Amino acid sequence: MNIKITDITGLILAGGRGSRMGGVDKGLQPHLGVPLALHALGRLIPQVGKVMINANRNLASYESMGVLVWPDEVPDYAGPLAGILAGLTHCETPYLVTVPCDTPNFPLDLVERLVQGLVDIDGEMAMAFTREGGVPRRQPVFSLMRISLRNSLAAFVGSGQGNVGFWASQQRCAQVVFEDGSAFFNANTLADLAQLQAGTD
Repeated sequence: MNIKITDITGLILAGGRGSRMGGVDKGLQPHLGVPLALHALGRLIPQVGKVMINANRNLASYESMGVLVWPDEVPDYAGPLAGILAGLTHCETPYLVTVPCDTPNFPLDLVERLVQGLVDIDGEMAMAFTREGGVPRRQPVFSLMRISLRNSLAAFVGSGQGNVGFWASQQRCAQVVFEDGSAFFNANTLADLAQLQAGTD
């Protein structure tokens, strides 16, 4: 199996409510003077063939970043799986890789390593894991998947379920362990964002 960069579309997930950040649009919050989603975009572009953003509000602001923007297909902020489903629907390459908008320091070799994990097991998807106290911890929104999984995901979301990890466990999914857990530090709250600004993650 040979997967090239041009076979992969990147999707930045920015469609959440931002409830733990007071309801603000998280991807547009400034980090070092630049919106969080733009940090993710700059980090992802060199790793993939093309990039899209999943967002459910302020679409013009995201479109101004120069990539296609797709809202969820299901209503009421149904969570990251709804965003991934929208990405799979609009993906024109054989593979889709997803990253959240609130983790600006994710690894520069993220996609390369996820690809290798998927190839090693001839899998349907690959997911990033970090270690906490020596125990692998799933980072479910950092995933690479074949677009052929769309129907499976649509059925899962349609049944009212929303747990990324549980859905992934039903697929042939490679576990790719990244030793630098700090690269996956995400800004869930304004305090987290302040911690990122201070470089103390």
